[in-house]
Amino acid sequence: MKAKFILAGILACMGIATQAQDVKTEEPKGKAIVQMFGNFHTGFGENSKDLGFELERSYLGYEYKLNSNISVKGVMDIGKSSDVSDYQRIAYIKNAMVSWKKGNLTLNGGLISTTQFNFQEKFWGYRYIMKSFQDQYKFGNSADLGISAAYKFADWVSIDAIIVNGEGYKKIQKSCGMNYGLGAILTPVKGFQIRLYGGLNDSGEDGKAGTVNIAGFMGYKCKRFTLGAEYNHMLNASHKAGNDQFGYSVFGSVNVAKNADIYARFDDLYSKNDWNISKDEQAAIIGAQFKLGKYVKVAPNFRMSMPKADGAKNEYSAYVNCYFGF
Repeated sequence: MKAKFILAGILACMGIATQAQDVKTEEPKGKAIVQMFGNFHTGFGENSKDLGFELERSYLGYEYKLNSNISVKGVMDIGKSSDVSDYQRIAYIKNAMVSWKKGNLTLNGGLISTTQFNFQEKFWGYRYIMKSFQDQYKFGNSADLGISAAYKFADWVSIDAIIVNGEGYKKIQKSCGMNYGLGAILTPVKGFQIRLYGGLNDSGEDGKAGTVNIAGFMGYKCKRFTLGAEYNHMLNASHKAGNDQFGYSVFGSVNVAKNADIYARFDDLYSKNDWNISKDEQAAIIGAQFKLGKYVKVAPNFRMSMPKADGAKNEYSAYVNCYFGF
């Protein structure tokens, strides 16, 4: 009888050990983030002296997935100053964030990517060649310090909300105002998506108006081609009452071969009562992209800028943009 109990105990221990081995412990996983945007460009006519090679931007960072729900990411942004007289490269922290995903809910906190035009930028798909409309014309910041949340209610609708400082990732917070945003993504049919967004960047200072952003986007993407169009309306730009700006962008691309596609885009920026006429313009770009392996892209393109100021002449230029990243 005693031997039977000993044998039963041994078998029980073996069963527990076997079950423990069957339980798979998820190991943390990490990956490096390396992206470099460069180009060679030349102007034509009066802009022929605008000639040279340029390293526009570099992103260096690391993303670490702690488990199936939590991940952390840190990214450095090495670029150029907005001050045209400053020729020194400047490094910023672009992302320092924690993400938590559970089911259809996603939460982000820290120095996070904003939601104002992130969707449009990904749909455009050629960030290394040209920024999306709102980023190009300074309608908002691509990253900021705060929190965001997104929830997918169904395959055809998801909602997102964000609260950030409002100064962007290059500046520290200097006022008590906050930037609030609410957006939605609708997918009525496969491939066709609609993005709606509204935001308020409260100045937090007496005598300064809150900046309001309203945006609408729709696009269709399939294996062969992509089409997109967006309209953007910003009220009280730079927190100045009445400084309203408007604009739209339409773009498309076609896959002409396994590793090649052509793309085109047209932008139109204008301001209320021409208060920003010196920067208002129409702009067009057309070009091709070639994928040289998994990590390298080369994109020759031709650009035209048509300023709206009286007496301003159109500007023409040619670029060869290059991308390396993984």
